[in-house]
Amino acid sequence: MSNRSIRVETVIAADLDTVWRLTQDPELHARWDARFSRIVPTERGDDGLWRFRYERRMLVRTIRGTGIALGSRDGADGARTSALRFTTDDRLSPLRDGRGYWRYEPVADGVRFITGYDYAPGWGRVLDDLVVRRLVAWMTACSFARLRRWAERGEEPERWPLPRMALPARGDRPRARDCTWSIGRAGAMADAPESLTGLAAP
Repeated sequence: MSNRSIRVETVIAADLDTVWRLTQDPELHARWDARFSRIVPTERGDDGLWRFRYERRMLVRTIRGTGIALGSRDGADGARTSALRFTTDDRLSPLRDGRGYWRYEPVADGVRFITGYDYAPGWGRVLDDLVVRRLVAWMTACSFARLRRWAERGEEPERWPLPRMALPARGDRPRARDCTWSIGRAGAMADAPESLTGLAAP
């Protein structure tokens, strides 16, 4: 992994169970998260651990990979966490082995939803620094903005495709700048649960 971890954060004015459901259900997750086109569970454990296959459709190719995730509802402060590892052996994938987390923090006006993640570049470090990592961070922020609209207003994420979100801001629509996001800032992985360290390779 690099030292260029991505961190994205937003506050969603909805209850914790709603945000948890929209993010932990694989079918719902793939609808708002632009980093995935499809997520298919392959194995579930009683301890909250599950394995999955994922797809990301690109212009001329569909990238396929596998992952493993572990969700926890037992935070002492009422917070919940989810740890994740993923990988692909597709040589054309811009992202190879990766790891990350979600953190759900109850706050006065809803849920602070945070992610931090990193990955091994698939197209080389230079191209990753110049293009890929910035694009992936922007996609994540756009995805969080779509999720927030879905949880708060019931606006289905398909209403806001990424090409539309990339246009100059017009009217009331979700935007990446609605979230706080950074690349390579110290502390991006500070909120990662201990379970991420012990999570087995997918």
